[in-house]
Amino acid sequence: MKKTFLFTALAAALSLGISAAQAAEKLVVGATAVPHAEILELIKPELAKEGVDLQIKVFTDYVQPNVQLNEKRLDANYFQTKPYLDGFNKGKGATLVTGVGVHVEPFGGYSKKWKSIDQLPEGATVAIPNEGSNAGRALLLLQKNGLITLKDPTNALSTPKDIATNPKKLKFRELESALLPRALDQVDLDLINTNYALEAKLSPKKDALILEGADSPYVNYLVTRTDNAHTDAIEKLSKALTSQQVKDFINKKYDGAVLPAF
Repeated sequence: MKKTFLFTALAAALSLGISAAQAAEKLVVGATAVPHAEILELIKPELAKEGVDLQIKVFTDYVQPNVQLNEKRLDANYFQTKPYLDGFNKGKGATLVTGVGVHVEPFGGYSKKWKSIDQLPEGATVAIPNEGSNAGRALLLLQKNGLITLKDPTNALSTPKDIATNPKKLKFRELESALLPRALDQVDLDLINTNYALEAKLSPKKDALILEGADSPYVNYLVTRTDNAHTDAIEKLSKALTSQQVKDFINKKYDGAVLPAF
């Protein structure tokens, strides 16, 4: 009798366990490796406890995470700023939407040839991202440091064609963001997104000649579609991404290279 009772109880427990596993909602989120995927990995166990099976798909570029989200091959992505998303939506006729803002990655300019920005010579070659908002971000940083002026000093989508004055006759080399760290030996100044700088073992705090401050408006957002922006799983992910656990992790791990935006 006791054996029968134990067997029945065990079977019931196993059944409940299988049911709970089946009930876990899969959530596929696209991200670049550093720091986005690292932050997602941090909160994965907590989300599992809440019935969300977080699956992280790591990308090495900035295009496919939005393309795949728009095509419903992803449920969300976490890698970009709002100006970048606005540019994608406009160019592709998409309607992806920002959710919670998680962090800022102060954008910086690096050099292996010069120790300070004042040493940058006339005719120096400067590498910048070739994507709209990232190119504009790089040019705004150069303007802030007195190297150029733009026709519209506030235009976040400026390109080298929008430069009004260029006193040092800087020459611009436009590259995909992921390729910028590889160009560091080939140019005088290299404007690199912080996630790629970190992957290349560069410290924005120590190595950058010029760097955005904590007041940077370029917050990295969780991005979804309009049809799933308010689902239960996305709400749980949003809450986890803006938790004290994430804030403490960012402050400790990245030492100023990444700053919480909440």
